[in-house]
Amino acid sequence: MTETVKGPASYFPSIEKKYGRPIAEWKDLIRASSLTKHMELVGWLKAGHGMGHGHANALVAHTLAELRG
Repeated sequence: MTETVKGPASYFPSIEKKYGRPIAEWKDLIRASSLTKHMELVGWLKAGHGMGHGHANALVAHTLAELRG
């Protein structure tokens, strides 16, 4: 029996399919950015990479949570 993925990670399969990059690559881009605030990063993904708000928000939330440990 497989466990259902919840939270931001539940968006990952559709993000990879829609935007053509693996999640690890998106996270690397977020970590490499000089931006540090959640909504700044969301806006950057939306404006610079054409990402929708929900997808950008999920990626940023998951990446920042990892960085904060």
